[in-house]
Parts: sequence; C-alpha cells; structure tokens
Amino acid sequence: MQPTIPRAVTTVHASADLMPASPMNPFSGIGLALAGLLLVAAALLPAGAARAADAQALYVQSLAATCANCHGTQGKAVKDAVLPGLAGMKPEYLTEQMQAFRNGTRQATIMHQIAKGYNDEQLKLLADYFASQK
Repeated sequence: MQPTIPRAVTTVHASADLMPASPMNPFSGIGLALAGLLLVAAALLPAGAARAADAQALYVQSLAATCANCHGTQGKAVKDAVLPGLAGMKPEYLTEQMQAFRNGTRQATIMHQIAKGYNDEQLKLLADYFASQK
C-alpha cells in the first residue's frame, strides 16, 4: 500500500520543480529546497551536540549519585566524615582503587560489591567526574 502524500506538499514540490533558475534566483526548485534543508540541518547541529553532551553529563551524574550516600554529593564529603571525599582526587588513583575493590585485591565492607557493578568505561567516567569536582 502506497502512503498518501498530502496535497499541499505535492503542490509545493510541483511548483518548486517548475521554478526556473535565473540571475535573480540562482537556485532552481530542488536546489532551493536542498539549500533550505541544509540551513535547517546546520542550525540543528549545535543543538544536537549540546543535547548529546547534556545526556552524557546526566548519565555520569547518575552513576556518581550512587556514591553520594557514603562519599558526599559530587564526592564532597562533609566535615569530619569517616569515609573520604572523592572530589579532586586523581582519576588514575580512583580507577586503580575501584579496580582493586572489584577484583578483590583491596578489602572493604561494601565497596567490593559496589565496584563489581561497574565496567571499565563506567569506572573511567566516574574517576574523571570526581577528579573534575573541586
């Protein structure tokens, strides 16, 4: 079954195809439509990239939220906390410690279980996130 195209769209395309190129209008019908689409696409690229960056930031923050109960919001421990804050630590150190918890070479009461829930990419994202918090 063929999809039906609204009549108004068909009319616009038909009249655009018949528009001749001239010195005053260098774009013929299809060229004009293509130019318009390119302008719209160019305008949307930064917005799409921004949305992707926002989505990635939200994803990383959701991973880091798991750590907030013990290590403080954004890795910033409260004064005199028993557990260390993670904010500002070097990412290599954080990654190394999380991997040690995960593979059992560093003993802990709960961190070895939590660390097993993250893959290497997620550990790197978390380490970079906490390192960037000051």
